[in-house]
Amino acid sequence: MRNPTAPLPSPAIATAGTAPPQAAAHPSARYYLTHEHHPANSTLLGFWLYLMSDCLVFACLFAAYAVLGRSYAAGPSGADLFDLPLVAVNTSLLLLSSITYGFAMLEMQKNKLRPVLIWLGITGLLGAGFIGLELYEFMHLIHEGAGPQRSAFLTSFFALVGTHGLHVTFGIVWLVTLMFQLKRHGLGLENRRRLMCLSMFWHFLDVVWIGVFTFVYLMGVLP
Repeated sequence: MRNPTAPLPSPAIATAGTAPPQAAAHPSARYYLTHEHHPANSTLLGFWLYLMSDCLVFACLFAAYAVLGRSYAAGPSGADLFDLPLVAVNTSLLLLSSITYGFAMLEMQKNKLRPVLIWLGITGLLGAGFIGLELYEFMHLIHEGAGPQRSAFLTSFFALVGTHGLHVTFGIVWLVTLMFQLKRHGLGLENRRRLMCLSMFWHFLDVVWIGVFTFVYLMGVLP
């Protein structure tokens, strides 16, 4: 029989299996995450979905060019305008930039920051050279009176090639920003994930350009 003068046991001692006093003070804490929740590979999956949506954009532009690519409106055709040697040099720059980015990824696997930054810098310079030659081509065409308003062929050409050029420009900005992040924070998990996403984006642009070079330029010079 319990002594009536004895103190009552505390709830934390009397009830077996109950939460500690800290948890009891915040009963709603068990319903919320107390740490960052980032499922493995969720960023890469989301970026793949973005690339698939970008494929639809370029598919529409390729389809528009396929329909309008022979509508010259009594103006110049691709055979009259395209400078294949210049476009071949431009293509070489972009494809070579994909190789140098691959070297950067190999150095990332070795956890060597300085070589990664060097190869990324070379990749950015090659991409800038690609954009420079593309702008030169556009300015030359406009100077010759072959601007996007001249015919449906030129409208679809400028839309397709210009959209790809905007993507490369965005990729260069992203690359430079990532280089600053790497310089400041090193090859952490987050920066490695960003390098992987930019790698997929850069190689995707190379694949699209191969289609542009074949479908627009090489087939465009045919009679």
